[in-house]
Amino acid sequence: MTATRPQAERSKLQIGCRAATNLAVPVIQVLCLLFVVASAQAQTFTILHAFSGKGDGKSPYHSLLRDNTGTMYGTTDGGGSFDYGTVFEMKPDGKDTVLHSFWGADGVWPLSSLVRDQAGNFYGTTSNGGTPEGGACFHGCGTVFKLNTTGKLTVLYVFSGGTDGGKPEAGLILDNSGNLYGTTTIGGDLNCRTDNPERRMAGKHSYTMYEYGSGCGVVFKIDPKGHETVLHAFAGNPDGWYPTGELIRDKKGNFYGVTWFGGTDDVGTIYKMHTSGKVTILYSFQGIPGGEYPNGPPVRDAQGNFYGTTTNGGAQNYGTVFKVDSAGKETTLHSFTGGNDGYAPYVGATRDSAGNLYGVTIWGGGSTGCYDLGCGTIFKVDASGIETVLHGFTGGADGSEPEGALIMDKSGNLYGTAPGGGDLSCGGGGCGVVFKLAP
Repeated sequence: MTATRPQAERSKLQIGCRAATNLAVPVIQVLCLLFVVASAQAQTFTILHAFSGKGDGKSPYHSLLRDNTGTMYGTTDGGGSFDYGTVFEMKPDGKDTVLHSFWGADGVWPLSSLVRDQAGNFYGTTSNGGTPEGGACFHGCGTVFKLNTTGKLTVLYVFSGGTDGGKPEAGLILDNSGNLYGTTTIGGDLNCRTDNPERRMAGKHSYTMYEYGSGCGVVFKIDPKGHETVLHAFAGNPDGWYPTGELIRDKKGNFYGVTWFGGTDDVGTIYKMHTSGKVTILYSFQGIPGGEYPNGPPVRDAQGNFYGTTTNGGAQNYGTVFKVDSAGKETTLHSFTGGNDGYAPYVGATRDSAGNLYGVTIWGGGSTGCYDLGCGTIFKVDASGIETVLHGFTGGADGSEPEGALIMDKSGNLYGTAPGGGDLSCGGGGCGVVFKLAP
């Protein structure tokens, strides 16, 4: 299987400018200008591992899974034996071991986090692969896989790109019976959004129409034997399309998630899927001055309020940190300015017990690298909406353009990944890093 790598090698500046052409406000020039940035507030920032792009993988895009010993597990979008991505283990001392190298039929370009059962088996998704080249999704429509404790990978399900869904980009959640739940970005209702090709091209990833496929995405269930059930097929309006990020589940078994597009203004939704499979839209984003294009997974507190980020929208259209209360009212907690405070979060936030939100932006933060936009930030927004930049990436050894959600340990340390920077001899802006930020 031979393929280009649209995720890791795309021009994000081009995508951002392309998306701006769909807006009804004059922000195109603003999105493409250089920014004046200030220094980020320094914290105790440590690189735990810099990928080499060889056997250990490259371009980690998603969040990590950490066990009680401090060992972390994740995926890389590239690298490994065939340059189609890896599942890796990283010890507390930073030693990295590749548990599996993807080769094509088992998947290509994993963009998801991992989930682990009580027996120690890992489960995840790949965004491509599983089927031969030239099919419905050109590079294959993606897989759901299981990796056991001996390192043997089993493909549990291969997506066709049809009514079953295709191109999953988010991780999975696991119930006590061993069922897996997740979303795909395409497939399902194949009549959905086919009349709006330009809008499809303005999305999060710069696939061509031929590469990307049809349909608005699905919520699916995979049982322990690998049988898939489509629980919901998105229709665009009012329920949204292009679901992004993991699902979350309440004690009653209801699921919650976000879509990047769709809803009443076609800039994203927060939805609830009841145990019966019925979907209720809890909020449709309305655009500037509020948020546009929400990122998952959402965060839900005990009162039923949701918190998260949007890639666009806000006072200057550089993204927001938001709260949507249980009555469906949106509050912008922070509007990014595109400078030192950050620009364009591409993943949801992490919330601590005090109500503080932590996240990353792919641009901004105080450097002049990464298309002169800055190479990203780690930020904190407290319960009152005050933002603090905890780290500004330089695009050098410390990494660049983080897109994965942060995880937090009991001591308040944050862990994450950045797909660029690190080992710059790797080419293409670096092979990426795993980092730790101490409070």
